[in-house]
Amino acid sequence: MTLHVEIRGAGPDLVLLHGWALHGGMWGPWLDELERHARLHVLDLPGHGRSEWPAGTHDLASLASALFSSVPPGAAVLGWSLGGMLALELARQHPRHLRALLLVATTPKFLAGPDWEHGLQPGVLDEFTRGLEQDYRRTVQDFLALQTRGDERAHETLRLLRSRLDLHGEPDRRGLATGLDILRDADLRDALPQIALPSLVVAGERDRLTPPGAGHELAARLPAARFHLIGRSGHAPFLSHPAAVLAEVTAFLSRHPPAEAA
Repeated sequence: MTLHVEIRGAGPDLVLLHGWALHGGMWGPWLDELERHARLHVLDLPGHGRSEWPAGTHDLASLASALFSSVPPGAAVLGWSLGGMLALELARQHPRHLRALLLVATTPKFLAGPDWEHGLQPGVLDEFTRGLEQDYRRTVQDFLALQTRGDERAHETLRLLRSRLDLHGEPDRRGLATGLDILRDADLRDALPQIALPSLVVAGERDRLTPPGAGHELAARLPAARFHLIGRSGHAPFLSHPAAVLAEVTAFLSRHPPAEAA
């Protein structure tokens, strides 16, 4: 199994994990500035973009294991949405391998339930699952539209997402289906108190997929987390409000350098 990784910039290692159905080319132009502060490892998740789908992968734990070899020791990991859940799982599996976590629009539990109000209603995800079988391209386009809904810059952000969608080719349908299964089933809440890495949690005030309440709860349950809310932003604040996200990310990285630098 081969993962596509683009390495750019210089400085401490920072691994970037994107969200469902997308690829490493979706991060946008703010990386041009971020690479001045870190050596970026921009991954295509397994089965996404230019990365192959690994046989036997079926849940969050096995998906995290499949990308572990591409994470340098001592790296910080920046994960967005599903990528943020993978970052948390990597930290759960390998707490001494990582330096810090940066979690953007991330939740420990994607779906709402009787004991978790900060999630998407299960029926919405069921619609995406049915749509994936019938017309995956339209389903992904609908998912992009939901990511930007409510954002004060929704039109520009959606246009940017759509313009980059095909840059790394089509995703593997097995990867898409497994990703939806993970979003349906994964629940990291009980693991959070044991993830003691320095963490930055960034949430969008108007995020419809991972509501800001999920970010508040995530930061509250992690032992060493800082929470930051991006006002009037949706699910992709690094695209709609890149300067605000960049400022938080670079300040956090400067406070948590590699051990030898510290």
